[in-house]
Order: sequence, then structure tokens, then C-alpha cells
Amino acid sequence: MKSVGVALVSFNTRDLLAVCLESLQACLLPLHVVVVDNASADGSAALVRTRFPHVVLIEAGRNLGFAAATNLAIQTLRREHPALEYVLLLNPDTVVRKGAIETLVAFLDAHPRVGIVAPRLLNPDGTLQPAAFRFPTLMMTLLDLFPPGEVLPGRLYNSWWHGRYPQEQSGDAPFPIDHPLGACMLVRCAVIDQVGLLDEGYFMYVEEVDWCYRVRRAGWAIWQAPDARVVHVGGAATGQFRARMLTALYASRLRFFRTHYGERAARLHTTIIRTGMLRLMLCAWRDYARRAIGRDELRSRLWAYGSVLRL
Repeated sequence: MKSVGVALVSFNTRDLLAVCLESLQACLLPLHVVVVDNASADGSAALVRTRFPHVVLIEAGRNLGFAAATNLAIQTLRREHPALEYVLLLNPDTVVRKGAIETLVAFLDAHPRVGIVAPRLLNPDGTLQPAAFRFPTLMMTLLDLFPPGEVLPGRLYNSWWHGRYPQEQSGDAPFPIDHPLGACMLVRCAVIDQVGLLDEGYFMYVEEVDWCYRVRRAGWAIWQAPDARVVHVGGAATGQFRARMLTALYASRLRFFRTHYGERAARLHTTIIRTGMLRLMLCAWRDYARRAIGRDELRSRLWAYGSVLRL
């Protein structure tokens, strides 16, 4: 029976982390779980030590960011279990449904040229959460910052132009994708050997997109297997610092464009972002004038949009 390594990064998500780790106990495959705690202040580390003694806990002592902490977990797993074939990258705000990991492993076993497979993600209410995407484009940036229904035709938002896959909405058959949402994905160790670990230049966001881009360029396929189901709360850690996370998001997207698409595409990307931030600043002032938001929220939004403008 094959064993699977599980890499988890926690940051002030104690209660969600407990539920996530409990859900892993339903897996019939042997799991080797490593949790890297990015200096949580909510007792996450103590929870792992007391309730899940079988889990390897690494207390980072500071917030390493997602990529660096995940790399630390992967390196620990592979050092301690050199025969591992697969590593599951998993967010702590997930609940792995029974049979999901087994389904993902069986899919990679049956498809030797698939390097990464991801499950279908569900919202806590059981509805579908978009989790299959195409690689970023300038059009996708435009649609993000000038939302359909407000500025552009609404039908574009969930279309191919916005990086979506209609297969995710219309059926349960597995299908190839550019990249999944990074909340849960099973990766071959052979892929890691070939393309390397996550790029630690990404502190938060887009690190899985960059990784998948390198995986695809190396000749591996990436698929979603909808029969595997995982519930994902979403934003549990990043939502704690919303303004700073917005800046981190656009800094990471700009890094991706510069790294993979070149300086010209990065400049166009930056122009769209700056125009979008100016629009959002005007919207914030409008909402404040209408008393839809208070002064503190206005300051928070203007600080975030201004920080992105300065990238």
C-alpha cells in the first residue's frame, strides 16, 4: 500500500486546522503529515502537539510565507521518507472528504504523464467552488479589475476569457487544466525532482501558478479529478490582513508576468493594474460619500490601492 506525504502550512487557523487534520484520519492510505506553523498566535502549534502527536510539527518562529514554509514541509517529508512517490499540498482550511486522497493517488497511478492532479473543491455549503484555471493573461487582469456586470459584459466572467473551464460546471469526468487552486493538489515526487520546489520569491499567492507553469513546460500534464471532493473555506489565513494581502496578490502576479511573459507584457499588466486601482479609489470615495463604508474602511482601502499603485 502506497504512502502519501501531506504538507500543511498553518497561520492562525487553529480550529480549521483541527478539522482538517481530523478529516485526514478517514484516509485508508498511510499518511505522513508535516505541519509548518508560521508563528501562529492562536495556539495552533499547541493543538498539533496535544491532539495530533503523530503529526510532525515544525515551528518556524516567524512567518516564512506560504512557499518557503511548504518547501520546508516537502523537504522534511522527503528526507524522512525517501521512498515517497506523492506529496499532497493541503491548506488548513480544508476538509478532505472520505476517499478523496485515494482517488487522486489512483488517478496518478493510472496516468504516468500526469504530474499533478487536484480534486473538485466545494464551498462549505456544498456548492461548487471554481478551482480549475488557465494561466494568467492580460484579459484576465482586465476582467478582475473591471468586473463584468459593472464595466464589461457579465457573461465574460465565467468564460474561457477569464481562465475558466466549462467542464467544471457541466460534468464529473476528469479533464486537463493549466493549474488548480492551490488549496489541495497531489504532486509526483518525480515532478519535484525535475522542476524543483516552489519559488520562494512569492511570499503569498501565485506560487502554485508559477509551479504549475514550470511543470507544464517540463512536459507534464495537470488534471482535475472531480470524483475527489474537498471542502475549502477559503481566505482563512489571508483574510486576516486584507489590505496587505491585496498588495501581496498583485506583487505576485506582476512577478509571474515578468518571469514568464517578459518585460513588455509586465508593463501592460502594470498599466491595467494602475488604471484599475485608480478606479477602485474613486469607488471607495463614492462609497464613503454614500455612507456605505466608514472612515476606517476608507483609509484601509486607499492604503491598499495606493500600495498596489506603487508596485
